[in-house]
Amino acid sequence: MEFVENREVEQEQLKAIFRDMVKYSPSKICGMLGNALIVPVYTSILSPEQYGLYSLSIATLSFLCIIFSDWVGLSGLRFFKQHQMMDDMPKYLTTLVTMLGTNLCLMFILVNLFRNWFYSQFNIPLTYLLAILLLIIPVACRALLFQLLRAQLKSMSYTISTIANQLMTIALSVFFVKVFHMGAIALLLGMAISITITDVILIFQSNILKWSKWNQKVDFKPFLPIFMYGIPIAATSLSTWIINQSNKFIMNGIHGFSKVGLVGVGYSLTLPLLMTIFSIITVAAIPRIINMYEEKIDVRPIISRFTGYYILIALPIITVMSLYSADFVRIFSSNPKFYDAYVLIPYFAFGTFFMAITDYTTLQYHLANKTYIEFIIKLTSGIVGVILNIILIPKMGLVGVGIATLSANFLYFLLSLIIVLPGLRLIYPTLTMNRIFISMIPAVGLYYLFDSKYTGMPALFEMISLLCVFYICYYSLKKTVMQRHE
Repeated sequence: MEFVENREVEQEQLKAIFRDMVKYSPSKICGMLGNALIVPVYTSILSPEQYGLYSLSIATLSFLCIIFSDWVGLSGLRFFKQHQMMDDMPKYLTTLVTMLGTNLCLMFILVNLFRNWFYSQFNIPLTYLLAILLLIIPVACRALLFQLLRAQLKSMSYTISTIANQLMTIALSVFFVKVFHMGAIALLLGMAISITITDVILIFQSNILKWSKWNQKVDFKPFLPIFMYGIPIAATSLSTWIINQSNKFIMNGIHGFSKVGLVGVGYSLTLPLLMTIFSIITVAAIPRIINMYEEKIDVRPIISRFTGYYILIALPIITVMSLYSADFVRIFSSNPKFYDAYVLIPYFAFGTFFMAITDYTTLQYHLANKTYIEFIIKLTSGIVGVILNIILIPKMGLVGVGIATLSANFLYFLLSLIIVLPGLRLIYPTLTMNRIFISMIPAVGLYYLFDSKYTGMPALFEMISLLCVFYICYYSLKKTVMQRHE
């Protein structure tokens, strides 16, 4: 396929993406704050063992959603524009809903048939497993409806629903723990109720009732392209799960629920926290990039630009988090039993950095509908991660978990740079990266000044100061270069 440059359309889409980023920002910022609030709240009301059980339950839920539901929603996003242009939305939505319902029925059948294997591999008590199986129904519906909102570019509706869901989940979970003393399962119950309410809201926001026809026959023609696109996505997401969450199950088999609780805290303070805020760019940009690609416009300059923005935002934040990892954990956990999780922060934070940047380097596979390539390289990385976990956890404990996770994510990023499709090679944001590294020099000097002399300043103040110095230097450097060109 040949592509053309269209500066006019590119500038128009850039402005639209920035507008969408502004609209999505409240939901993502509130989501980040909600994720940040979850850790101190949940660690204050749960023991490390109970928090470990909660972490394993969420990891199990994530595992099931990846296989049976999430990929349907993502496929719905990818092909929404095509079917909207063909004016056959009732058939298309009926197909998506049918596929999702069939997948969930298949899940219940398989879990029942292989329940003994499930108990032994996931080490989840029966009560929790039943709660997870019931919870996946509203979670799967929410995933599909959220993607429909994204496809329609309804960023404000997405924002409002996300914020409401986050707040309801925290409030209901704390209520059930405090009032009924239910332990970790109270958190799953709170999630189930809040997500069900959110689903009802999303049904009206997404206009799915407007397009739906109750007597609409299922059109089997879209099945094959949806499967061809979605199954590799599911396999790829499963590989991501293997890289970032299988360590909890390996750790549980060796050291028990209490150590899993520490892994859960390290995970909760990095990947969900950081990915929520970093995804402001991708959640706004990817639908419009897909539309531009379908119109045969060269999307590489836009992908390059937003890759640079991501590095500019992510790298300084992750570096400061890693330097102040012990203080970072103390800020978000009042329970000393969880303080040892600080050793995981640098490994998990930089692992998240490499995983998030691959959203840009692997976008080429999604545009070309060759997501099986992403699956292959991520599965390879996941297998390496599991092997490293099995080898390193018995010898190094938490540090072994960190090394294995960081190594697997970096390998995934590296392979995505090596395997490039014709015409979709990433244009590296060299100028932005050079400015970033130059601007880091004064920030590094300030850090060593803080480290060598006791200033009496709170750690949070030092962290904010380092970031401020970096961004002031960056934008001063950028402004100076622009003035010289003028």
